[in-house]
Amino acid sequence: MFVAFKQSIKSLTANPVRTVLTTLGIIIGIAAVILVLSAGEGFRSLINAQVEAYGSNTLFAETRVPPTTKNRGAGAASADISRVTSAVAITTLKNRDLEEIKRLSNVVNGYGMVVGQKVASYRDTAKNIMFYGASADRFEIDRGTLKAGRFFTPAEDQSAAQVAILGSNLAADLFGQDEPEGKYFRLGDLNFQVIGVYNSRGGMGGGEDDAVYIPLTTAQKKILGIDYVVALIIEMADVKLGDATAEDVTAVLRLNHDITDPAKDDFVVQTMDQAMDTFNTIFNGITILLIAIAAISLIVGGVGIMNIMYVAVTERTAEIGLKKAVGAKPADILSEFLIESVLVTLLGGVIGIALGALLGALVAWIASVNNLAWTFAVPLYAVGLACGVAACLGIGFGVLPAKAAAELDPIEALRYE
Repeated sequence: MFVAFKQSIKSLTANPVRTVLTTLGIIIGIAAVILVLSAGEGFRSLINAQVEAYGSNTLFAETRVPPTTKNRGAGAASADISRVTSAVAITTLKNRDLEEIKRLSNVVNGYGMVVGQKVASYRDTAKNIMFYGASADRFEIDRGTLKAGRFFTPAEDQSAAQVAILGSNLAADLFGQDEPEGKYFRLGDLNFQVIGVYNSRGGMGGGEDDAVYIPLTTAQKKILGIDYVVALIIEMADVKLGDATAEDVTAVLRLNHDITDPAKDDFVVQTMDQAMDTFNTIFNGITILLIAIAAISLIVGGVGIMNIMYVAVTERTAEIGLKKAVGAKPADILSEFLIESVLVTLLGGVIGIALGALLGALVAWIASVNNLAWTFAVPLYAVGLACGVAACLGIGFGVLPAKAAAELDPIEALRYE
């Protein structure tokens, strides 16, 4: 076996350019797998950072359009679609829902939230941004920290005060090097005083860092002209009772909204664990799809290795005949070519792992530059998987050429020119 290993190394180093070109398909496929799995770990760290910002002991109740229960024909279906897509919002989720939910035994606190879009401007700078309206209880649940200033108070919320907290990016965009705290800027048609600036929150796409946070009552009465909320964020005492608490919240909302048929719910309640389960299901499916696409490169690379190994057998036919003539057994010839095939794929696997890790580090760097809480990691199972796949490809696509070499007739092989 050691002799066969030495012979395989000698053959590979004799044609270094061909060896590297042979491994290209394996390199690309393995690099793609490593990149996908590394990026997946980074994306999970980003999602976990978002979850930690709210706390794993929270659940959400959000408005939704109830699905139609019957297909009443193409005309009716078109009308339903038109009605749903033209609807501005579901208006049944109210502050009183939150007050009754707060009476549940496992509920500690909660707040309502609305979302909108306006132009924020200061002097000659204007930017189209998202604004979030929430009650002051938000700051007892949300774990975001301020770089400067303070949070708004319950009194400011109740009086619809025109005060605002800016995301870190928006503060820099509007005020540049100036100190934002205490200054006034325009949000839509209203003037707001900056009372605080968030530290970078690392939100996906920087969305939260580019937003404005104002009191709920201000957003409802002075900007949107509504008396409802689009979401309730609820803090629980015991996260282990999350599913039971979600059922209790659902029961309260159905009672308040006069809903007897669950299919007609105009809201959805979800714990953070349930949201993460949904995310993991979707993300795992996407990961499998991407790996399946990368597998095409591996198969192409494997076929390429098989072709090159057949070429090697042809080129070394006389050599094989000579070895057999001096006593080499078919098993010796088989092992030599099989080892050579496995070494080629393992070489491609190692280079692919290094390339994939480098690309993964590049993605992590780009994410960090954009203030995303992205952690670079190459899972150990990914490295083991890559090496295992490379070895299997070497064996699977190398066995036929190796078998053909082992079965050559020594006399015919010696006559080959």
